[in-house]
Amino acid sequence: MSTYASEYKSKLRTADEAVKVVKSGDQVSYGHFAMAPKALDAALAKRAGEVSDVRIKAVMPLFVPQPVLADPQKKSFTYSSGHFSPFDRKLAEKSLSYYVPSNFGFTPFIARRGWSKPSDVLMIMTTPMDKDGFFNFSTSCSETMALCEMAQHIIVEVNEKAPLALGGEQNCIHISRIDGIVENTEPIFTLPAEFEASEEEKRIAEHIISKIEDGACLQFGIGGLPSVIGKLIAESDLKDLGIHSEMMADCFVDLYEQGKITGNKKNVDKGRMTYTFAVGSQRLYDFIDNNPACASYPVDLINMPARIAMNDKQIAINNAVQVDLYGQVNSESSGFKNISGTGGQLEFTLGAEWSKGGASFICMTSTTIKGGERVSRIVPYFSPGTIVTCPRGCVSNIVTEFGIANMMGKPTYERAELLIDIAHPDFRDDLIKAASEQRIWTRTNKIG
Repeated sequence: MSTYASEYKSKLRTADEAVKVVKSGDQVSYGHFAMAPKALDAALAKRAGEVSDVRIKAVMPLFVPQPVLADPQKKSFTYSSGHFSPFDRKLAEKSLSYYVPSNFGFTPFIARRGWSKPSDVLMIMTTPMDKDGFFNFSTSCSETMALCEMAQHIIVEVNEKAPLALGGEQNCIHISRIDGIVENTEPIFTLPAEFEASEEEKRIAEHIISKIEDGACLQFGIGGLPSVIGKLIAESDLKDLGIHSEMMADCFVDLYEQGKITGNKKNVDKGRMTYTFAVGSQRLYDFIDNNPACASYPVDLINMPARIAMNDKQIAINNAVQVDLYGQVNSESSGFKNISGTGGQLEFTLGAEWSKGGASFICMTSTTIKGGERVSRIVPYFSPGTIVTCPRGCVSNIVTEFGIANMMGKPTYERAELLIDIAHPDFRDDLIKAASEQRIWTRTNKIG
């Protein structure tokens, strides 16, 4: 630390001083998820009315960006997100947030190829500087290094509570490349360690757990389903499991501490739990901190289907909003309303299917409540504005509480039949009628 102490001191700023580098017309990018820079965000909001046409880009910040609230007329700031959080959704309802579509694994080379405007100012949260002058990207490796390479100015918001996430690669930046340093001691965002799973989700988990074998390599998304799957694995005889997952989840910590996860059967990063970002409880962050059992990589490596497929028995478990009778999957919108984002679902679906002995599972409860009424998640066709996250030719296993339907290699009429069989019984007759009207399938006359 003493080697770089004077340089650190010379670059140390208050948040208000640091954001003065932002000029009208600039592109400002934030760190992702729990590493979005909260102190710098608040300071930037104070410049509403002073600057104009500043475009802010984030990826699922876990707080409401203050510049948006400070400038609802969007004269100073326009805000976009690469994956909607609940906060982003509420802002979008007021036309204050815009979505940036992309497969998550594409984002580093989108930045490096200049397909999106390079950041004039990049603001990221990091761990404190180490003795060699490096700041660790902590829980959000993702596309951070690619953004650093392209940015004109880099400001780090140092937080002593951020866990040190070992790599991997491209998971830290040297002080020589940094223009400003801000210190913040506020606790980073946490989620509950466990989600309350519904009875339907528990049945879905039971269907999936029957397909997992010893030595499998797991990828889970966020929510109640991974939590209950983790509990079932903990109660099972499964062993020598590995982790190669976009997101590092709390349930992985439980399984590791119970000896279920060893990584010994992995072909790549043997013995290590590999991921690109982590969001969860303080216990999860404490587990990641300086732990050689974990390895943080940039998202273009973690989400690369060919790399995913290098580990045998890769299991990908992700959620969906709707599936139509053709086998198309919508995991990110409700008609014209953007809910979340494309993320890495398609990439892990492909990678798991290419893996030797692997499988992908797209999961959803058979029904949901919409406008006060219960509706089927399996629909005859998508309504206008609905986004296809996974095209039908890439989809394998669709799972509801009523079973698993494997779409791969099936003709259209058989896909419809399989999906109707796992739909809620109350909606099956309507789906049969719709399939017939669409000339997909009827029980008495199969039409390809």
